[in-house]
Amino acid sequence: MKAIVLYRAGGPEHLCLEERVIPSPQKDHVLVKIKAFGLNRSEIMTRKGYSESVHFPRILGIECVGEIVEDPSGEFATGQKVAAFMGGMGRDYDGSYAEFAVLPKSIISSFESDLPWSVLGALPEMFQTVYGSLHVALKIKKEETLLIRGGTSSIGLLAAQLGRSEGLKIISTTRNPKKIHILLENGADEVMIDDGNLSQKIKDRDFKINKILELIGTSTLKDSLNSVITGGIVCMTGMLSEQWSIKDFAPMDFIQTASYLTVYDSGKKRVNGLYFQEFIRKVEANKIKPVIKKIFKLEEIAEAHSFMESNHSGGKIVVLV
Repeated sequence: MKAIVLYRAGGPEHLCLEERVIPSPQKDHVLVKIKAFGLNRSEIMTRKGYSESVHFPRILGIECVGEIVEDPSGEFATGQKVAAFMGGMGRDYDGSYAEFAVLPKSIISSFESDLPWSVLGALPEMFQTVYGSLHVALKIKKEETLLIRGGTSSIGLLAAQLGRSEGLKIISTTRNPKKIHILLENGADEVMIDDGNLSQKIKDRDFKINKILELIGTSTLKDSLNSVITGGIVCMTGMLSEQWSIKDFAPMDFIQTASYLTVYDSGKKRVNGLYFQEFIRKVEANKIKPVIKKIFKLEEIAEAHSFMESNHSGGKIVVLV
């Protein structure tokens, strides 16, 4: 099989295309023929060596869609369409940047759909992250105001659509005025230009922000915590700033009185596969329109990483295998 192997941390050119023997599944694992996968910012961080727990060589990739080739337990039928969601994939063991992968059954969800693989490949992690952030972490309620910081990311765009469909008022942010129309076309009621000081702009405009989905990360987190109402919740889900931690973190200074800070990590808290099937049905019915910016082939993985790192995407990047 063809696989993309990373032998040491570095730039996109370190992603090496090579031939490998197709692996065999052991107990509680399945062999999946990978049809497509989405790219994720965390894979850039792993490629750069920021993920200290990851040992090389490693096949990256934290999600995929494909078909079951072999399941020793017989639980999944050969040819069954499945999606795989994180759970150490591409970090603790080899992931989706390949034609085949052996994956634990615990991260597999079966589904039915006639959507093309290029669309299905964009969905697993994007859906799980958005659904988990909104419902599990932020506990959204109808008529609340949700601010999405980092709105032009694939997660931000889908969060706006899902939030709007569930009766929320959506305020999305971008640093680039040229991208305002993208946000308005994907569910945002209003758009704010993010110069790093949103809290003052929110006070000036007398916005009452109930919940914030923080996708930029640690560099803007304190400002986001200053932007919610008393009793409001900020969920840090993304790290577009590529910073894991906050130096000299002082909780009493950082978190406002009676406001709440939480996180959502889809690798630690999974969403039931039934919700994923429901989400696919909404996509099939054109009720939700995932934004797919560009599609690459497996052998174009270095180019795909460079494109993702350029921050020009404004949607999900998908690789067809």
